[in-house]
Amino acid sequence: MEGKYVLDRLAGHSPVMKTVSLPRRRHRLHVMPTSTGCETRADAGYFWNGLKRGRMPFTVLQYTMSGVGFLNYEHREYRLEPGSLMIVTIPNNHRYWAAPGRPWQFFWLSMTGQEALRLHRMLLRVVGPVFRPSPQTIEIVARCSLDLIESAHEASGSVSTLAYRALMAIYDDALGTGGPDRAGLDEKLQRVLDYVRAHLDCPMSVTALAALAEMSRSHFTRHFTACEGQPPAEFIMQERMRKASRLLATEALSVGEVARQCGFADPNYFSKVFRRNFDISPTEFRTTGMYVSSSRQGVSTHTRD
Repeated sequence: MEGKYVLDRLAGHSPVMKTVSLPRRRHRLHVMPTSTGCETRADAGYFWNGLKRGRMPFTVLQYTMSGVGFLNYEHREYRLEPGSLMIVTIPNNHRYWAAPGRPWQFFWLSMTGQEALRLHRMLLRVVGPVFRPSPQTIEIVARCSLDLIESAHEASGSVSTLAYRALMAIYDDALGTGGPDRAGLDEKLQRVLDYVRAHLDCPMSVTALAALAEMSRSHFTRHFTACEGQPPAEFIMQERMRKASRLLATEALSVGEVARQCGFADPNYFSKVFRRNFDISPTEFRTTGMYVSSSRQGVSTHTRD
C-alpha cells in the first residue's frame, strides 16, 4: 500500500528534523512550512508547552505512527494513539509529551503564514485538536513531509505548495462533502455569502446579515464562524481585499475608484488596510499583475494575461 510505503520511508529517516529556512522577503507567502521530521521518543525530556514557544505564531500537525503520546489541550487530556493527528497552534494553552518508557513514534509538519493559521484555527473549531484522517489523507501529508526532508530544493513557491497541499488534504477530509460542518452550509448561509460578494461596494453590518439569515446576531455569528472559519466582519474584509487585488491587477481604475468599489469612502484608509493585508501599497501591488481569488477550497493566485 502506497501510504504505508511512504510512512515506512519516513520511519527509515528517523530520527530526522528538516528546518526550512527561507530568506526574508517583502512579499511573504501565506502558507509556509517551517520544519518537519520523524522520530520516536519515550522520555520525559520530550515535553512542549504551547505558551512557552516564543511569540511568532505557527502551527503543528503531528501524526502518531505507533505507540502513544499525550496532549492536554485547554484543560482536557487526550491520548494520541496510532492513526491520530494532533492539530495545534502556537501560542496556545496546550502541552504535549511522551511518557517515560512508552515509545511514541510520530512525524510532524509545522507551518506559518496568515492562511495556514486561519485554516488550522477553523479545523480546531470544527474537529478539535485530535482528528483521525483517512489513510489517503495521511498519505498526502506524509508524502509532503518526505519531499521536504529528501529534497535540497527550498524555493519559496515549491515548499509553500507542499505545505498547502498537505493542509488542503486535511481540510477536504475534515470539512469536505459530508464533513461535520456541511450541515451548517445551508441555504440561509449561502444567501448571506452571495449577498456579501455581490455588495462589497456597500456598507454592511453583522446585524443586517443576521437578519438576512433569519437568525439572532449572536447565533448567526457563531454559526458563520463555525462554517467559514472566521467571524463575519473578517470575512467581509477578506472578500473586499480579494476584490481590490483583482481590480488593481486587471482593471485600469484609479486607486480611489478601486477603494469605492470595495466599500471604502476614504482612499487613504483603503491604502492603509491594503498594505496591512498584503505588505505592499495598492500602487506597488498593481505592478505585480497578481490577484487573489476566493473559493471554499482555499486561496489561489492568478496572473494577468
